[in-house]
Amino acid sequence: MGRLARERVQLPVLNGTDSHDAPKEKCGVFGVWGRADGAQLSYLGLFAQQHRGQESAGIAVTEQGRIRAHTGMGLVADVFGPAEIAHLTSDNVVGAIGHNRYSTFGGSEACNAQPLVQSYAHGQVALGHNGNLVNGSALRHWFEARGHIFHTTSDSEVIVHLLASPEQQKTGDALAAALRRLQGAFSLVVLFPDRIEAARDPWGWRPLVLGEMPDGAPVVASETVTLEVVGAKIIREVEPGEIVTLSDAGVETRRFADPAPKLAKCVFEHVYFASPASTVFGDNVQIVRERLGEKLAEESPVPGADWVMPMPDSGRSAASGFARASGIMYREGIVPNRYVGRTFIKPTQEARKAAVRLKLNVIHEIVDGKKLVVVDDSIVRGTTCSQIIQMARQSGAKKVYYCSAAPPVRHPNVYGIDMPTAHELIAHGRSVDEVAAQIGADWLLYQDLDDLVECAREGNAHIADFECSVFNGHYVTGDIAAGYLSDLEAARNDAANAQ
Repeated sequence: MGRLARERVQLPVLNGTDSHDAPKEKCGVFGVWGRADGAQLSYLGLFAQQHRGQESAGIAVTEQGRIRAHTGMGLVADVFGPAEIAHLTSDNVVGAIGHNRYSTFGGSEACNAQPLVQSYAHGQVALGHNGNLVNGSALRHWFEARGHIFHTTSDSEVIVHLLASPEQQKTGDALAAALRRLQGAFSLVVLFPDRIEAARDPWGWRPLVLGEMPDGAPVVASETVTLEVVGAKIIREVEPGEIVTLSDAGVETRRFADPAPKLAKCVFEHVYFASPASTVFGDNVQIVRERLGEKLAEESPVPGADWVMPMPDSGRSAASGFARASGIMYREGIVPNRYVGRTFIKPTQEARKAAVRLKLNVIHEIVDGKKLVVVDDSIVRGTTCSQIIQMARQSGAKKVYYCSAAPPVRHPNVYGIDMPTAHELIAHGRSVDEVAAQIGADWLLYQDLDDLVECAREGNAHIADFECSVFNGHYVTGDIAAGYLSDLEAARNDAANAQ
């Protein structure tokens, strides 16, 4: 991987075999330079990508050589009100970054809210990170053994320690040198007193896009929909292995590494994560999801179904494509309660069933006496779909055929998706027929992995492949040691039990 192998000055050689890691997360980042209203724009940007993280939010600004920030737990509207935004606003603000964080285990703590703000020999720095570092724990242990003090349990803090280390400072480009030490997924915004540095890992796991405000101010965000919300023109993706600098000098770019020989753009962005309004990896998410539904319909021998129904909300796009391709009428018969947030109750099986009934309702008058095709984006634990199938039968459904727009999820993720542990994945160690019996479906259809990749590539012909480790167990950074996965599973179990 070219320059990735360089600058290993007195630091451990790491191949993703470290022990217990910090929380796996999907997050959203935002940054804008040259606007006194940077805090307000960041606030809007975080709202636009709230779907990428609901557990904490934060904004950091720089003015007159000083960085200050406000972070908190909860949704953007919970963390920021008029007073907080006013505190971060002045005529002297020149740059701002924002961060949405999502972590359903272990690391959902106030200390882990980002942007992280730290001081080191060259001044202050604030950092927002989307992704996960498979060598984060090993780097952390290395630093701790040498007396470094960490203030969070997040792997993101390792990046700051690397940046501040004498070894990296001697290189003349400390950030680039630090990024070469990382393995795994990272889309970053790093705020210095005089600039913002936006960077993306050489594999290109998570999206990161560059835009321009009408007055020429540069802006970066995790998704294109965010740029559209703040009124920015979309310029391009930040390239894998690239650092983009936003400053008073405008936009400058450099490489800290060559792109990986085999890129690893996460296909789950198209399956579930990203907003349907966004263009991710060169293609609109809504269009890709409709293609997935169409492809399912081609493979589906549904015998005389009456309705195609989406599992709200993420199954709607694929269900629309399925209905169009199959000629079966699309009907909304499963209704979400949009006023129910996360239920903070012990995650017992009965509690999960109650949570499903709180959040989703089946309309008796629509499903009674009908044969239903229910289309979902994916099946992970199987708790929700089994409950919905049971509720549909109680409401009089004759048959329930279940379709997943994604292949069976059989493997844990180590690149920034908080998946359940392997034994909690309903498809792990089970055949399709066994999963169908487990969830109570009359018939179950999964998307074929090759078809998923084909649908994602149709508008991205330049992309040779996508990262699909949760489906095929292939980790592009190399084999993940059994110890790493067992420690990861233990951490997730401990966190689930603590909820």
